[in-house]
Formats: sequence, C-alpha cells, structure tokens
Amino acid sequence: MNYAPLPPMTINLRPATLTDLDLLRHWDEQPHVVDSDPNDDWGWEVELERAPEWREQLIAEIDHRPIGFIQIIDPAREDTHYWGDIPANLRAIDIWIGEEIDLGKGYGTQMMQLALTRCFADPFVIAVLVDPLAGNTRVHRFYERFGFQFVESRRFGNDDCLVYRLNRADWHHESAIALP
Repeated sequence: MNYAPLPPMTINLRPATLTDLDLLRHWDEQPHVVDSDPNDDWGWEVELERAPEWREQLIAEIDHRPIGFIQIIDPAREDTHYWGDIPANLRAIDIWIGEEIDLGKGYGTQMMQLALTRCFADPFVIAVLVDPLAGNTRVHRFYERFGFQFVESRRFGNDDCLVYRLNRADWHHESAIALP
C-alpha cells in the first residue's frame, strides 16, 4: 500500500461537545462537506448532548485548532439502524475535514489512521465500514489506499453510496499512529 507522507504536526482527537455546536454547524455548510454528505441532518443540538456507548464523536485538532470531525459507531447497536440488519463486531466511520483550506495536506490520512487505530483497539472488532457517495471517486481512492475493499452499491435514504470494508487482517497497523 502507498500512503501519503504524514505532515510533521500531530493531530489529536477529543470528544465533540456542545461547545462545538457552532463549529459543526459551520462545517456542515461548507461546499466540500455538503458535496460529501448532502442529505443528512446530524441533529447536532441533540446528538452532542448524547453519549451512547456505541458511538464516539470526535473533533480532530492540530495545536488545539479544530480541523475535522470523526464519528465511529457500532452499526449493529446504533439506534436508527442506518446500516440495517448487520452482524456484531463491526465499526463504521464518518470522517471529514471542516475547512477547504485544510484539504490536501495529509490531515485526512492521519485522522483516518487514528480512527482505524481506535476501531481495531477493540480485539473483537473484525472490520470497519464506510459508505461514501457513489460519485465521490476521490474519496473512494482515499479509502482504497487504506486497504478498504468495495462490498456493494447501496442506497441510504436519498443517497447512492458504495459500501467499503476493511477487515482486520487487511489493516496495515504498522503505519498506524499510536493513540494519545
């Protein structure tokens, strides 16, 4: 696998809180975020106050400057059943960079490495799922660089998506970044 070289700075992840509400609303309005997630209403006002054990909502920061968002869920336990009838011991990731100026700098690569490390830190997790829009070929290549394999085309709500899966056995953890 070829991975983009990591930038020299360290990205830290912290839990998203209600104090991030305005920031997340702002990011939700950015054209590149809308393009990748046009039909979802995250319900930030409600969701930031909830902390179900099946979900992590994280803000990625560089030197305390927020740059992106990651959500990691257990899709079998998630309460909306977005993924439908799905087996246990999987995780699903949503990830994005908030500001367009921060795109193309390797931040997404480092954020994804951190997210995968968190997912596979649980020895029972056998695979991680992602569901990018079918037309977003740039992000398809991003996931494929990590070893994600195409599983199926699927419609989620109003969105035509591609489901990708990264099995634990295919995860190249030697390139992962240690958890803080």
